[in-house]
Amino acid sequence: MSEHGSWRPYVGGGSIALAILLVVAALLVVAAALRLRKPVAPKGPGKFVGVAIVIAWALAVVMFLVALVAFVLAVVQQDPHVVGPTDPIAPFTAISAVISFSAIWYLNRDAGFRISAGSAIVGTIAAPMIFELPFDLIVMSRTYAPSPALLFILLFFLPLFIVEILSIAMLTFSPRMRVSRQSLLIFAGMLLIFAVWALFFGMAYPYEPIPIVLNVASKIVAFAVAVSLFVPQPIALRAVLDAPQ
Repeated sequence: MSEHGSWRPYVGGGSIALAILLVVAALLVVAAALRLRKPVAPKGPGKFVGVAIVIAWALAVVMFLVALVAFVLAVVQQDPHVVGPTDPIAPFTAISAVISFSAIWYLNRDAGFRISAGSAIVGTIAAPMIFELPFDLIVMSRTYAPSPALLFILLFFLPLFIVEILSIAMLTFSPRMRVSRQSLLIFAGMLLIFAVWALFFGMAYPYEPIPIVLNVASKIVAFAVAVSLFVPQPIALRAVLDAPQ
């Protein structure tokens, strides 16, 4: 953590290699999308597994908050004059969350309040994590951390990854969630925005206008992915998807 941001940008060959990796990942997602003939409805967990996921998610959130406090205290202790970076993206995240919640609820209002509201909740929880999981994997090794750096990076990111994975897993709680071709293509678009950000700016912290735009754009696309997972399917197709296997 520094006044220049929370992580160091990639430079030189590292920036190019990261951009190539992201383009390849995006192309693989596009290929998977083109092979997907109909939306896929992941089987929801049973009641016991669902409760276990929620409890594990809550515990992981607490673990992450404790790790965050320990991380910040160590930074301040080792450098009392440190100035934390600003976060210009937070307002856009909050607005996107409100819009996504409203959109998912509205799209599924015919299913009744419990399903529409539940879908909106899990979709809004998962939406920023669709962005954060690949993003955190990218910047993890570039993060400014107090000494010993490796220990604090692991302390910070391991519970965060658990939160992100479980947040995405909770999408399966909704019977209306479908992984469609459109969802995959939108996700591939987010990876391509990452690739542009990596190639020309090394995934730099969003202080300058263009990195801010790229960060905001990729975050909005991640929310669009979440909303696309809950777009109602045609009645005939829905009957096929919901039929017992």
